Amino acid sequence: MTKFDVEAIRRRFPALQALHGDRPMAFFDGPGGTQVPDSVIEAVSEYYRSSNANHGGAFATSVRSDAIVHEAHVAMAEMLGAASPDEIKFGANMTTLTFHLGRSIGSTLRPGDEVVVTTLDHQANVDPWLAMAADRGLTVRVVDIRTDDATLDLDAFDAALGPRTGLVSFGWASNAVGSINPVGELVRRAHATGARTYVDAVHFAPHGPIDVAAIGTDFLVCSAYKFFGPHAGVLYGTTEALDALPAYKVRPADDRFETGTANFEGIAGVLAAVDYLGWVGRTFAGAASGSGRGEAVHAAMRAIRSYEMALYGRLVDGLEAIPGLRIHGITDRDRFADRTPTAAVTIEGVTPREAAVELGRESIAAWDGDFYATGLIERLGLAETGGVLRIGLTHYNTAAEVDRLVAALERIAARAATRSAVAASG
Repeated sequence: MTKFDVEAIRRRFPALQALHGDRPMAFFDGPGGTQVPDSVIEAVSEYYRSSNANHGGAFATSVRSDAIVHEAHVAMAEMLGAASPDEIKFGANMTTLTFHLGRSIGSTLRPGDEVVVTTLDHQANVDPWLAMAADRGLTVRVVDIRTDDATLDLDAFDAALGPRTGLVSFGWASNAVGSINPVGELVRRAHATGARTYVDAVHFAPHGPIDVAAIGTDFLVCSAYKFFGPHAGVLYGTTEALDALPAYKVRPADDRFETGTANFEGIAGVLAAVDYLGWVGRTFAGAASGSGRGEAVHAAMRAIRSYEMALYGRLVDGLEAIPGLRIHGITDRDRFADRTPTAAVTIEGVTPREAAVELGRESIAAWDGDFYATGLIERLGLAETGGVLRIGLTHYNTAAEVDRLVAALERIAARAATRSAVAASG
């Protein structure tokens, strides 16, 4: 096995070679969307060159397009550990897929049935269920967080479950503060009441292996543009769960849940993204050259998690040394297994937007705000001050980039402290 070689990985990403002014960009914006490797760019371009056609034709380009789309379903089934490519559905994005499936799930529930959502989640795994509940006369129960470490309150989760619970939705990991939920255990507890489960794995997918069979969920969603692919959403549903739902589709459509003409070129890019992860697994993570794609991808994700969390430790060491800076979420190093390498921070005397603008001037990309985790940021009392500055590490970030980011944040915090001191004395 070759050592995890971040420089070799970075050479696969053309965007990482770009300059902003005279400086290379440092991308810490991964939770909002990652950069893509060369093979993904080429796959989308090659689709347009040789396979650009609609589905089901009796001519060469349509046949090639259909073969690519089928192989992408196979690849995502292998990446997620699904039993069949028929359990994979592509859509515009996670949000659109969830609203679409919500209509089908809602039609199976009766007035007075209950839906469970959480404060920790992205609104895309909350608002579709609130809309469904309003349409169907359902009761909504919201599971709160522990505000000291921004993790899900498991006692509150248990208390929200009952004999009328029809659906329980929760995230694998928080896109704002990085907290990882014990998803397998949450699925088990929900299933014990007879409820279906819907897992948002968008934030976790670029940071660790996913095995839907192991956790036993009925549904899971993720977005390819968060794991080095193009803008496309992916839905997994067990055959049993999908077959139990009515489908809202046009009559001739082959698939019950993939509605309309798909983004075939994007799906070609998703296939390339999964194959890229397989390359990482075989090249740097010990997967045998002849190993199956799923095995190679899972090996890659284990190696990626190990690399990223070591880098995250370096980041936290630097952040904790900055006066006036606070990290929100899990900070105990003994609990880093329960988080992703995503830091949500605030700096005394500096709004998150001001910090993001200052970083942008230094060619460093980081997001500010609530990132659609609106309920969480409100619950943490940070909404009125602009949310948080989010620093998201991925496997293509380097120690040198982390040090550069920390140095920039030190300067931002120091300038704010100076302004405050001057104002106090004056």
